[in-house]
Amino acid sequence: MIALVPLAQVDPQAVETLLDHAFGAERRARTAYRIRTGTEAIPELSFAAIAADGSLAGTIQCWPVLIACDSGDSRPLVMVGPVAVEPELQQSGIGRALMDRMLEAVPEGDSLMLIGDPEYYGRFFGFTADRTGAWRLPGPFEARRLLAKGPNVPDCAGELGPRILQPA
Repeated sequence: MIALVPLAQVDPQAVETLLDHAFGAERRARTAYRIRTGTEAIPELSFAAIAADGSLAGTIQCWPVLIACDSGDSRPLVMVGPVAVEPELQQSGIGRALMDRMLEAVPEGDSLMLIGDPEYYGRFFGFTADRTGAWRLPGPFEARRLLAKGPNVPDCAGELGPRILQPA
C-alpha cells in the first residue's frame, strides 16, 4: 500500500537520496537541472509516495519555467519531473500514481512540459512534441523527448528557462 503525500512532508535529504538511487549522482549535470536553475519546486504539484513501512518509495516534483519566444512574447509553463521511484519498486505503478495525482492538482489552464519518453508520457498522459520543435534548451536534449500538454503551450521558436516566482 502506497500513500501519496505532499513532498513538503518528506525530509529533503531522503528525496535527494532517492533521486541519486533512481538517476545517479551525475543527474545534476542534466539539461533539466539547467532549465530550472534558481527556482524552487511548486509545493502544490510536488508529491511523495510513502510505502506501508514508512519509507520513501517515489517522488514527483514540478517547477516554474517559461518559454521566451523569439517574437518577444513569453509564456509560463510547469516543468514536470523528475518522477523518481526506488529502483526495486519500479514497474509497480508508483510513477503512474504520482503523475495522476499531480495532474489532478494542476490548475485549469496551466500548460505542462517535460523531457521524457514520448511512448510512455504520450500514451498515458497526452504529452506530445507537436509544439516544442523550435524550443531551445540550455544543454543537450533529444527533440523527440521534449514534450508538452495544455491549452497554452506556445508553438514558437524560443528559449526555455527558469521562471522565478515572486513571493506573494
